[in-house]
Amino acid sequence: MTVRIVLADDERMVRTALRVILTAEPDLEVVGEAATGAEAVSVVRELTPDIVLMDVRMPGIDGIRATEQIVATLPDPPRIVVVTTFENDAYVYEALRAGASGFLLKRAEADALVQAVRLVAHSDTLLFPSAVRALAAEHARTRPAPPPWVAKLTARESDVLRLMATGLTNAEIAGRMGVGPATVKTHVAAVLAKTGTRDRTQAVIAAYEAGFMKDAD
Repeated sequence: MTVRIVLADDERMVRTALRVILTAEPDLEVVGEAATGAEAVSVVRELTPDIVLMDVRMPGIDGIRATEQIVATLPDPPRIVVVTTFENDAYVYEALRAGASGFLLKRAEADALVQAVRLVAHSDTLLFPSAVRALAAEHARTRPAPPPWVAKLTARESDVLRLMATGLTNAEIAGRMGVGPATVKTHVAAVLAKTGTRDRTQAVIAAYEAGFMKDAD
């Protein structure tokens, strides 16, 4: 299956470099570009790509607001990967909270870029799980009391959420817990529903902000 990609960055040279790297792969296709956050929202609505590579800092509507709008207004929004200069940037964390599925450093090698796009498009694991955990642990705005969903998780679902945060796939979680992959898939779906999140990244962010991961770290 060909992965359809939109590039959103205010620097033309960055977009050109990304396009050259990605279109060299037979399973990746760049279908559109945007130079601002507002343009990114418009292009994504028109082209409905699978993946958006989104610069965080753009003039006007930045990547965070653009991510929020895309996730909130499209019935089946694409996966958004934030492209950034600094991995511990608070802007990156806000983009993940807004609905991005992961982030990628601008200095990443071509192979790492291609692998990241494929991982987000096809895999049931986190992109750079240790970095996501570090960001969440540093920036999470823990609440004075856990949200109601924490008490609603079953023991199995709690275990699955903690293992999701380590970056394990469904098959790896199944092996660790001694259950079938289909059972894990059901638990993951329940975790996403109860946390009110759309993918694993947002579920992990929610877990840190709820104080749920304190015992796991």
